[in-house]
Amino acid sequence: MRIKITGRNIELTDGLKAAVEDKLNKLEKYFTPDTDVYVTLSVEKERQKVEVTIPMKGNYIRSEQVSNDMYVSIDLVEEVIERQLKKYRTKLVTKQQNVASVFKQEFLDAASEEDEEIKIIRSKKFDMKPMYPEDACVQMELLGHDFFVFINAETEEVNVVYKRKGNTYGLIEPEY
Repeated sequence: MRIKITGRNIELTDGLKAAVEDKLNKLEKYFTPDTDVYVTLSVEKERQKVEVTIPMKGNYIRSEQVSNDMYVSIDLVEEVIERQLKKYRTKLVTKQQNVASVFKQEFLDAASEEDEEIKIIRSKKFDMKPMYPEDACVQMELLGHDFFVFINAETEEVNVVYKRKGNTYGLIEPEY
């Protein structure tokens, strides 16, 4: 694995780099040596945030952890990535989406009792009216949801608005 560490509002000390590499090197047993791992350490007020992104063909494995201590955030992010990998191993193997170029074969071959099949237990249909993103945010708040799917009145494409931390909103648009 090739770990690429960047910092925002923080000086990357040798101790921090070593902590990141020590923790993430535990994931080497899953990935091929030429897999890139992007790590961003950032500080916002008293929030110590670690973001890890591992690009694969068509997908990303990603985790973001925040705490008051950067070393705690580093520990948490590694645990979350490992849990995600184990949880989705069966799905990855079933889909065979060129994952052999990213994952070690032993990981893909391993049968695990922990693997869970994804089950959709509820389906819902609803009428989508064209609206502006701001109106979709209002509708989302009225429904008490964390996200809202709608047809954008300007682009006539399906979009999603979602609630972010700090009473802000995000907009997801398709990219072709």
